[in-house]
Amino acid sequence: MRCQDIIHILNRQSPAEYALEWDNVGLLVGRKDKEVKKLLLAVDATVAVCEYAISNNVDMIVTHHPMIFSKLRKINDDTVLGQKILSLAEAGICCFAMHTNFDTIGGMAKVAARMMRLKNALVLEETNAGEGIGQIGLLDYSMTVAELAAHVKTTFDIPNVMVFGDVNRMVEKIAISPGSGKSVIDVSVVKGADCLITGDIGHHEGLDAVESGLTIIDASHYGIEKIFLQFMYDYLKDFCNDVEIIIADVGVPFTVI
Repeated sequence: MRCQDIIHILNRQSPAEYALEWDNVGLLVGRKDKEVKKLLLAVDATVAVCEYAISNNVDMIVTHHPMIFSKLRKINDDTVLGQKILSLAEAGICCFAMHTNFDTIGGMAKVAARMMRLKNALVLEETNAGEGIGQIGLLDYSMTVAELAAHVKTTFDIPNVMVFGDVNRMVEKIAISPGSGKSVIDVSVVKGADCLITGDIGHHEGLDAVESGLTIIDASHYGIEKIFLQFMYDYLKDFCNDVEIIIADVGVPFTVI
């Protein structure tokens, strides 16, 4: 199976036109006519992921986050990004990203909402023809923030979460936005969410959210978005019978001590 055939399959799941305008999705490195016999799934194309791909004769990497995000003026070995691009290109490895197109129409938040068993879940922030970022719905029953935090850790198999707000507060209406959720704090407040489950919340965003009546559970950027890996594995295996698919779950990239 060629790279372009796999791209067609991926675009059926998450069409590129659903990506937000600031994003950079699609084939970022490599040739479309590359024969793909081994494919690696990862959230990020880290140095470790790229080195693994090279040493294990991987033909294509499919990531959630784009390895190349901003405009490049040079591609050389002076930067880590340049080194990764050169290494993949020299090894003939394709690198494809499906980011906010997977967030909006692809299933990221919908899968997360189902895993959390949210009832009557709807799009949190609409961006394109009824699709959008995040989901908002109801828990089966009211619970404390502490109980909800424990549920999040169990559901997404993560060791720690960070809570902004009163852990004894009772919550029922929940917004969830995998990845970085700073941009959906206001819409979560407007739509009456008791709690937003997301990642990448800083000190000031957390304080402002709590003062607006919104509790936040920060499960880290990677903590929830790693569901991309199993989802894409299950999706691709039905169409790519002659391709070996490998998951690279590198874990949350920090340690709480």
